Amino acid sequence: MPQLPDDLDAVAVRTWCSLALEALGRERAEIDAINVYPIADGDTGTNLYLTVESAAAAVEAVFAAHETGATAPATADAVRAMAHGALIGARGNSGTILAQLLRGMAGVLADGGDAAHLRRALTRAADAARRAVAHPVEGTVLTVAAAAAEAAEGAEGAEGGESDLRTVVHAAYAGALAALAKTPEQLAVLGRAGVVDAGGRGLVAVLGALVETVTGQAPVRGPRTAHGKAPTPVDGGSVVGLPVGGTPVEGVPAGGFPAGGVPETGVPAGEGPLDCPEDGVAGPAFEVIYLLEAGDEQVARLRTRLDALGDSLVVVGGDGLWHVHVHVDDAGAAVEAGVEAGRPYRIRITHFATESGHDLRVQAEPAQRAVVVVVPGDGLAGLCTEAGATTVIARPGEPPASGELVDAIRRAHAREVVLLPNDAALRHTAAAAAEQARTEGVRVALVPTRAAVQGIAALAVHEPDRGFDEDVVAMTAAAGATRYAELAVAERQSWTMAGICQAGDILGLIDGDVAVIGADVPATARTVLDRMLAAGGELVTLVLGEDVPDSLADALEEHVREGYLAVDTVVYRGGHQRAPLLIGVE
Repeated sequence: MPQLPDDLDAVAVRTWCSLALEALGRERAEIDAINVYPIADGDTGTNLYLTVESAAAAVEAVFAAHETGATAPATADAVRAMAHGALIGARGNSGTILAQLLRGMAGVLADGGDAAHLRRALTRAADAARRAVAHPVEGTVLTVAAAAAEAAEGAEGAEGGESDLRTVVHAAYAGALAALAKTPEQLAVLGRAGVVDAGGRGLVAVLGALVETVTGQAPVRGPRTAHGKAPTPVDGGSVVGLPVGGTPVEGVPAGGFPAGGVPETGVPAGEGPLDCPEDGVAGPAFEVIYLLEAGDEQVARLRTRLDALGDSLVVVGGDGLWHVHVHVDDAGAAVEAGVEAGRPYRIRITHFATESGHDLRVQAEPAQRAVVVVVPGDGLAGLCTEAGATTVIARPGEPPASGELVDAIRRAHAREVVLLPNDAALRHTAAAAAEQARTEGVRVALVPTRAAVQGIAALAVHEPDRGFDEDVVAMTAAAGATRYAELAVAERQSWTMAGICQAGDILGLIDGDVAVIGADVPATARTVLDRMLAAGGELVTLVLGEDVPDSLADALEEHVREGYLAVDTVVYRGGHQRAPLLIGVE
């Protein structure tokens, strides 16, 4: 069992981000289903997932920079990376607020991660998030965050003594749960729909991940709701009740909250905050989000300008970098206001379809089917584009986030999309993107390709004129029939399945495992090819990296031609990619 942290150090922050991402991945669809405020657009769970995904990726990047060293990153570096990642990757109203919560916590946890620092961090986070919202409304994630902070402040240790880290996280979690259950009493639109606040529920999942990080025990998941009901009186699938092992969470009933997690509220219809949109009343038409480089004075003026243009205004960040979120009818004016304040970039404008179905956008008729493919270099991007696919380039050390894949699906502008991630590590990322695209009305099939050569094989048999299911089956079969390999350079001494390698050795990986350790690229490539072709094959695909000479391809083609009859070889230039050579055998 891993060592449980006595304070929130860099490793604990990394674990927290990972567990929070897993929790939101599990609960994303159900959180989406109860999203009725401020706009019933069914994306709160997805937006929170994408925000935490960006935070987790930033923390992983800090650890990757320390891989060759003997020490772990400093806690301050990890928490600041978490906050920065959330800031630049925040999506939607709730994601933007969560980014500010993490930023507020980071400002305190950078100085220490013990119980006292965590209490102050939760308080600062709740205060910072509330200040970031132009018109705070009770019964939202702001209420849940404030309750978590208040409970943490009041936490006491055994026999009234000083509380430890575990006591504080349990108290914060229990306070958030209790506040979440009361949100339908505070916000009329939630009471009428019979649901708790979606953003608040997402925050409970994040705090539940913090409990698991500190205690090693995940809070027990409550009863799940019937699939496909939206909205549903739920807290099913959220983290409720008792931690594993049967130790009650202070402040939570011994049996957990009732199934549904929503008490009888008795909230009269129509009674609620003025900011709460009434049923049948359409809000602004567009959501506008962008990052902004600007000073504090310029941002203060921007807040005033945007507040007059629309609602759901949230501006988070600081130190010259801000994340702006607002709902408006005039998207152009919102962007222009950002230009006047500083330098806006990563601008995203989303149109909310109204209940009447009227859509202000004028678009070309979507294609029937498209393919979206992730490629490791610009060379393959050109090849796949020529074949009619929409591409996403995975730069070395910079895997695409699910938001980038969603953007690519939107760019493809088709009713049906086949998604080829071409990397086993992108499985969950691609699944999140596919789920988000489905909520937007796109039929998406995810073919679990694990390497670029599998994607090439799948794209080669793609036929848009046949049935969607038939096309997906054919592409999946072609990918599955393609064994894949790559060459890599060992960065340090390490144990592998093929023995001990030294720094500078050439590694031949077959189907993801090190199978060959060699001294040079040509000899290692020949050995890898021989092992792959020993089981048979009809076509060898070679994808050369940017600095690999054509003479290597010529030599490998000759090796295949002389040793294996009736086996053809095709060669592509991959451009700037991580591996010097990719190999596929069909």
